[in-house]
Amino acid sequence: MSYNRLVSTEILSGQLNNPKWVVIDCRFKLTKTDQKEQEYLEAHIPGACYAHLDRDLTSPVKHGITGRHPLPDISNCVECFSNWGIGSETQVVVYDDAGGAIAARLWWLLQWLGHEASALLDGGWQQWIEEGLDLEKGPVNRLASTFKAAPPKNWVWNVREVLANLNSENILLLDARNADRFQGVRETIDPIAGHIPGACNEPFQVNLDSKGLWKTPEVLHRQYLERFPELPRKKVVSYCGSGVTACHTFFALLYAGFGDTFIYPGSWSEWITDPSRPIAVGEENQSNQSS
Repeated sequence: MSYNRLVSTEILSGQLNNPKWVVIDCRFKLTKTDQKEQEYLEAHIPGACYAHLDRDLTSPVKHGITGRHPLPDISNCVECFSNWGIGSETQVVVYDDAGGAIAARLWWLLQWLGHEASALLDGGWQQWIEEGLDLEKGPVNRLASTFKAAPPKNWVWNVREVLANLNSENILLLDARNADRFQGVRETIDPIAGHIPGACNEPFQVNLDSKGLWKTPEVLHRQYLERFPELPRKKVVSYCGSGVTACHTFFALLYAGFGDTFIYPGSWSEWITDPSRPIAVGEENQSNQSS
């Protein structure tokens, strides 16, 4: 049996010695980019390799052109995934300590390139620690495999497509950042505050319960329909600050059973590189939507 959405700590703990399972630690802190890798070396789930967001899951930033975390080149993905021992028969489980905010990026990349047997660890690092499960320290070097990428799925919108559809009634643009950043009240990362005009704000944290576990597909489905009754009739394009937590929203929508779901990977940090692109501030489209 393979898993393509969630894996529980109970299931993973029983597969740690299975050579066909690969675990990837994606812990990362935007403001201190080396801190989480050091924490990984001090303690991690046994057998887990480490994925560095900037180094492994992002292509080089082109200042003034791209966002902060452009999608990596497919050839770089293939190299990384192969080095982590991911082959065609491998079950991959990814985790972080941020509710899946970073791990969802790796899950999305794997699925985007056709590796269906990839899943998020439900509850992540915190749940593993809370249950007192086994840990180890130091780097992990797995025997390399051969990752064979399928043609990328049609899950990506570029900045031109977003700009051309700002007034389209067929698109629901979801911003996964917190309300302060969306409204332009307090921008803590990017040089310009606000959001893409017409976007709706739905912070990615709403996908989790109070314990940091994923809500059930039924709860997520109901929750998104209550907020956005028109969602089933529209293409949903998720974005955030740099295209990372947008993958969390993408996962949630797919998990909840919605189709026609995409991400805009350049996100806000790319959008603001061109001063001719419009910017909105305030509480636009934050209340329940209807059409």
